[in-house]
Order: sequence, then C-alpha cells, then structure tokens
Amino acid sequence: MAMSLERSIEMIVAMLGILKAGGVYVPLDPAYPQERLALMLEDINASVLLTQSRLMSRLPVNQAHILCLDANWRCESQLDLVPLRQYVSSSSLAYINFTSGSTGRPKGVAIPHRGVLRLVFGVNYTQLDANQTILQLAPISFDAATFEIWGALLHGARCVLFPGNGIPDPKDLGAILKKNQISTLWLTAALFNSIIAEAPEALTGVKELLTGGEALSIAHIRQALKLLPGTQLINGYGPTESTTFTCCYRIPHQLEADLTSIPIGKPIANTQVYILDANLQPVPIGVVGELHIGGDGLAREYLNLPELTQERFIPNPFCQESTAYLYKTGDLVRYLPDGNIEFVGRKDDQVKIRGYRIELGEIETILGQHDSVGDAVVVVREDMLGDKRLIAYVAPKGERQPNVNQLKAYLTEQLSEYMVPAVIIVLDKIPLTPNGKADRRALPIPASGTGSKESFIAPSTAVEKMLAEIWCGVLGLSQVGIEDNFFDLGGTSILGLHMVARVQKQFAGTNLRAVKLYQYPTIRTLAQYLSQEGRQQLGGDVQVRIQRQKAARSHQQRAARR
Repeated sequence: MAMSLERSIEMIVAMLGILKAGGVYVPLDPAYPQERLALMLEDINASVLLTQSRLMSRLPVNQAHILCLDANWRCESQLDLVPLRQYVSSSSLAYINFTSGSTGRPKGVAIPHRGVLRLVFGVNYTQLDANQTILQLAPISFDAATFEIWGALLHGARCVLFPGNGIPDPKDLGAILKKNQISTLWLTAALFNSIIAEAPEALTGVKELLTGGEALSIAHIRQALKLLPGTQLINGYGPTESTTFTCCYRIPHQLEADLTSIPIGKPIANTQVYILDANLQPVPIGVVGELHIGGDGLAREYLNLPELTQERFIPNPFCQESTAYLYKTGDLVRYLPDGNIEFVGRKDDQVKIRGYRIELGEIETILGQHDSVGDAVVVVREDMLGDKRLIAYVAPKGERQPNVNQLKAYLTEQLSEYMVPAVIIVLDKIPLTPNGKADRRALPIPASGTGSKESFIAPSTAVEKMLAEIWCGVLGLSQVGIEDNFFDLGGTSILGLHMVARVQKQFAGTNLRAVKLYQYPTIRTLAQYLSQEGRQQLGGDVQVRIQRQKAARSHQQRAARR
C-alpha cells in the first residue's frame, strides 16, 4: 500500500495499520516530483494511496483509491472492527524503498520482515532498549527511517518525530535534542559535517550518534571527538538492499595521527560479508575487492526487475543452502590488519550525496531525453567545505543550444531535489577518451560564476558587501552579484546551513533560518530582509552594526601589528 505522508503521527499509524493488515508499505516522499511519483505508483500497481489533504495537489493522477487520513479519519473509525487473521512470516515483505536506477527509472527494493528484525534485535553496534529515546529525522523514503522508527517502537522506546521537513536548522535540531533528551541520533555525513563545523553544541547530550551514507571526513570526526567527549560516534555503512546497516564502526575517542580514512567496521549481527575478486574468490588482507553481503538483512528482490535481481543477488558459493544469496554491492573495500573494513570506492558511477544513493546514469539518461541535448555527462565535485555537488555537462543536439534554466526546470519535474545537478555547463562537445568514452578528467572545472558580465550587478551597500563576502567563501567563488541566485550558483541545502550560520555570526541577533534562504535567495532580497529584521528586533540599523564590526576588526589588526 502506497503512502505519501509528511512526518507525523498519521504516518506512524499508517505504517502500523498496513503491517497489522498483513500488507506492505511503500513510502513515497511528498517532495518528489509528480512524474517520479507516477513511475513508482505504476511499478507497485497501488490499489490504495494514503495521504493528507494538504498533499493532494502534489500527487499525480493515478488509479489508486486515495484515502486522506486527516479528512477521512472519523469516517474510517466508524467501520466495523473485525479481528484480522493475516499470517505473516519472516520472509513476507514489510516495505519497498525506491532508489535511483541507471536506466532512468527508480527501482524498488523489496525488504522482508526478517530484515527489519535483524536490524534492531540482537544488535551489537548500538544500544537499543526501552530506555532509549530516538529522533525520527530521516525522510520516510530514506531507509535510515527504518532504524529510527522500528529501533524505537519494537523495543518500547520513545520515538520523537522531528517537526517540519527538509534539512533541519542546527539551532532547531539542538533545541529538540535537548528538550526530549535524545539518546540516539542518526545523521548523514554531510549534515553531520555541517553541524560540527557551524554549531557543534547542538549535539551535546546525545549518547550515541550514528553517521554515514558516504565516506566520513576525518577532520570533522576529530573535531567532534574533541567537542563531544560524552558522545559515542558510530560510522554506519550499508546499502538499502541490506536493510539500512551492514557494517558499523564504533569510533574510538582517540584517532591515530596518520589515519587516512574512517573504517566502516565489521558486519553487524546476523550479517555476513565477503571481499571477493572477479572470480568470487576471497582476497587477502589489504587487497581491494568487491564487497558481497549475505545474511538475514538482504532484500528479497528488485520489484519487477528479475534480470537485475539475478545479476545482483547471486547464490552464496560459501553456503550449501539453496536459499542463501549474496548481494554484489559494487563497493570496493579491503580488510585492515585489525579485521575492520576500509571503504575504497566504487566499481561503477554510483555515488552518494547527503546519504542518498544516486546513479549518475539515471540523470544522464533524463538529460539525454531533452530535445536540445545531444550528449550529457554528470560528475561529482567536492567543494572547499567538503560538501559534494552534482555537476552536469551537456552538448547540443544539432543547431539548438541548450538553455541552462530550462534544463534545470525540466530536471526538477523529473527527479528528486537531491538528484538535480547544482550546476549545468554547456559545452560544444563532450571530451572523449581514445576508446570513445566520455573523458571525465578532461571536463572543465565550473567557473567562478554563472551569470554573464552584462547581468552582473556589484554589491553597493554595507550589508550587500558583507553577504557577498560570505557567499564567495561558502560557494568558492571570486565574485557574486546581488541578483545571482544562491542555488543557481551551485548552492545546496547543506551549503545553505553553512551560509546561514555565518550570516548569523556577522549579524548577531537576527532570526535567520535556513528556510528563509528559499524565500530570499539573492543578495539583494536577503540584504533587505536582514536590514528590516535588524531594525525590528534590535531597534537599530544593521549597517551601523557592520561598521562597528569592521572598526573592531581593524583595531584588532592594528594591535596585532604592534
């Protein structure tokens, strides 16, 4: 049964009701574009779609019977209650999560009940019992929510639903953590890095903090270990096909000085891993091979994709049971001398951005379907703050020149927000290697700005100049015009947190939140908002405070020279 619900009590009730009836829940993020939601509903052939009244306008036209839990609650509650006699085994499906697919369509990963039970019972990677309080922060379509929700409810623990949607502001997150005395928290590596860099005090009091989704930054981990001595940091690794976590590493409070990466650790309970070569033979310690996963956490199949299922879920050559399989992850890893596993890279073009798995081929396929695009290549580049961004390169089809704004609007209608490239660059042609493949190393690095020289308007007021300085630092640009859009320049929600944090330090006392950046995405509009906010809240002009700040810095510099 499909469910497109915001984080709410209704969402939890819907999940419990579907499972109680012996059904399978399919979480569909309300933030997804209608076209992407339509593909998912088509794949599962949903007969019923649970949603909320305020989300109705976002849903695609579909044959499923739509039930609004908030509007129909009283009507449905008056139905005759009949004891259910559904038989559900450990191999029965519990939910289906959709992930990025290289063919241009998302693919459904079918998770059985045993996968969830293996994730939260008999665990050796974290503390799960009735005394814990876990924050539910991940989007329902992201499999980290499986750990947050069922890790709490199946143990009789408290599950606190974070209010609102999207990337949380560190101050708001810190207030929720403190108010509810959250003991266990999961953050993507990107969000973890942002909070540690800008507002680490928000995480004080959390006993166990799991992070991952992509390789961890050693610099941010070192900083966290220093600032959060009472918190156990845990690196959590695992694809959706292995029910959230496969390996975990409890990070020691003292890291080796020459450490080059944070290990992903060892397999959690009821999970087996093998590092194999191309012939499915185990490799020695220190030798890179592909990680293969076995055990109770494995998905049952890719929905309606038998060939892909057979390709990625292979018979376990190390087990005589005919029902034992291994999942070929495509992740390249190696054993360390102490038995922990180190992540090295990927065999293919799959990447992870903010914890979400993305097949670059899916974005390239969608781009290639636009009538102005002849060729398209998508790569990942890491900025100075360690945030990863998608960059798309396109070449024209025939005489028609691709329009960047039109392409972004087109992708926004087709793909989830986290899959839309931050920057699109138009080239005369895509550079090729001698064997005719796209030469990704020869692709140019994005220029310092996206606007033309003719449209550039330099900052003039003190507030605009201060904001331009902050934007250049966050985005890694040499100049920013006051009409340039933060997101058109390559800004992301995570970079937005960095920007907001720095603005609040410079404009002390202003009530700026990350959500305001979507309302005021240019320097001109944000400067106007800050000036008005400063006058309303502080009874003074922001520009006066800026001049005082500049005078104070100048005085400090003169004192240092003496």
